[in-house]
Amino acid sequence: MRNPLSERIVEIPFSGIRKFFDIAAEMKDVISLGVGEPDFDTPWHIRDEGIYSLEKGRTAYTSNAGLKELKIEISRYLERRFHVSYDYDKEMMITVGGSEAIDIAMRAMIDAGDEVLIPQPSYVSYEPCAVLAGATPVIINLKEENDFRLTAEELEQAITPKTKILVLPFPNNPTGAIMERKDLEAIARIVIEHDLFVISDEIYAELTYLDEHVTIASLPGMRERTVLINGFSKAYSMTGWRLGYACAPKEILEQMLKIHQYAIMCAPTTSQYAAVEAVRNGDADVSQMREEYNGRRRYLVKRLREMGMPCFEPYGAFYAFPCVRQFGMSSDEFATRMLQEEKVVVVPGTAFGACGEGFLRISYAYSLSKLKEALDRMEHFIDKIN
Repeated sequence: MRNPLSERIVEIPFSGIRKFFDIAAEMKDVISLGVGEPDFDTPWHIRDEGIYSLEKGRTAYTSNAGLKELKIEISRYLERRFHVSYDYDKEMMITVGGSEAIDIAMRAMIDAGDEVLIPQPSYVSYEPCAVLAGATPVIINLKEENDFRLTAEELEQAITPKTKILVLPFPNNPTGAIMERKDLEAIARIVIEHDLFVISDEIYAELTYLDEHVTIASLPGMRERTVLINGFSKAYSMTGWRLGYACAPKEILEQMLKIHQYAIMCAPTTSQYAAVEAVRNGDADVSQMREEYNGRRRYLVKRLREMGMPCFEPYGAFYAFPCVRQFGMSSDEFATRMLQEEKVVVVPGTAFGACGEGFLRISYAYSLSKLKEALDRMEHFIDKIN
């Protein structure tokens, strides 16, 4: 019988996060600090708008690019919060989460043999999406001594004549690293000099704790070179609503929309109506959740350092990325033993790229009481192995 499977797909590994959740699912009394999902319910006024849309019978398809009313609100939001302007009609589309936007942006822009620069540690989807689009992923290893930021020197060294796209994953999952304006300005100069394009994943843009987030699309000469990706999962605690968006120059957006049109049709209608309410009236919710995360962030980092786990200061998202090299174990071994012996789930840094070896991703998208119990168990584990 002929092999029914694509070799390209078979060679792509499953997410390194999956193993730990499969094990944890069979255990009792497990505390997970592994999921990158807000523990808040979607704010009631947003849920209520989704319910109301169903009660009014708004259950038909929207246009392929998304609900006009939602795109107008997103356009106003981006200008108000991040000082970048997009034509809602020609330069914006609503997607099924930010992940779909990453996938179709790469497929719309890449030809076989093109190289995509992917800073790691970073979100697990970038590299597989590049492979699925026919590109050659080129990994840039981010360094702890640089606070896991992408430097101009690292970018310059990775560029070849085949380089076409730079993925810019900040604020970063899993490290919590951010890029400030001066960092982005240095990157932008190189991108323009080498005639590259940027896919900027800004899903954690609202979850920054140092200064306000800066999008590279707002810098001179970069709007026409950038696909800006964002969504509603993290900022508004709307993970299950599966809603994101992409903003890009018209010629790129049109081709992304073509793929979306054939593969998806449109994002969920109910979610889009709820998202109108989120963008229009959700600033206070975002601010409240951000403050809560910031308190958890400070508590987590303090406890980790007190346990003898060095941890750089994460100023974005809701993750810490402590070092465990001092314990004489690999990241995978540390995470596996802690799950088996203390029933605490964390994710080894290698799930986000080989250069994540020696680190763990710990999410603080959990209540302080749950964090305290998990960290007490972690401290007990460290006392045993020291």
